[in-house]
Amino acid sequence: MIELLKISPIEKAIFLKRINKFLATAKLNNEEIEIHVHDPGRLKELLFEGNKILIKKEDKPHRKTKFDLIAAFKNDHWVLVHSGNHRKIAEKIIQKGIIKEFKKYDKIQAEVKYNNSRIDFKLTNKQNELWLEVKGCTLTKNGIALFPDAPTKRGTRHLKELIELGNSAILILIFRKDSKCFMPNFDTDPEFAKNFKKLLEKKVKIYPVLLSFKNETVYFEKILPLCEDINEL
Repeated sequence: MIELLKISPIEKAIFLKRINKFLATAKLNNEEIEIHVHDPGRLKELLFEGNKILIKKEDKPHRKTKFDLIAAFKNDHWVLVHSGNHRKIAEKIIQKGIIKEFKKYDKIQAEVKYNNSRIDFKLTNKQNELWLEVKGCTLTKNGIALFPDAPTKRGTRHLKELIELGNSAILILIFRKDSKCFMPNFDTDPEFAKNFKKLLEKKVKIYPVLLSFKNETVYFEKILPLCEDINEL
């Protein structure tokens, strides 16, 4: 394991109800509170009444809620569900040289504009550049990590742009420790899955990385393979 990011202090609470995409209620010390949900995905297998969650106090001016949802409990481990941390985690993966291909680039730019989008990272050296998009995955079924868990036009647009850009890659942050391989979620978003397969045909590099969250720390575990069934999409 390689330590990537510390998130503290956090408190244990009980999930009650999701009000909308970004707002939910929870019980903390027998008091009902409102919490901010940073991940717009469905998260139905994680956010249900009575499930254990981790929250972090963010007592800043102009906030509607005083707490952020950080993680939810599933299959004996904590699953990070705060997508606001994805960029920080990805930066650490790049900086620590966990992906060998990234080691040859000495400059990192974040949120780089391309057409009407912003690509998460642009890595450069004197000779080359690599465009890198980051996706966070919290859904796993029968050991298969699946993205997305809700239809994503924005995500599909990013895939098309990576093909246009040429030298590009996707870093998939998988937060379910019960994952054995990764594939796009065809049942939920067939358009995304079809474009993902086009990425493979164009030799765009895919890096599914398995992460864990314990003791208020995000760890890199290992790089996962793509599922064999991906060729049947």
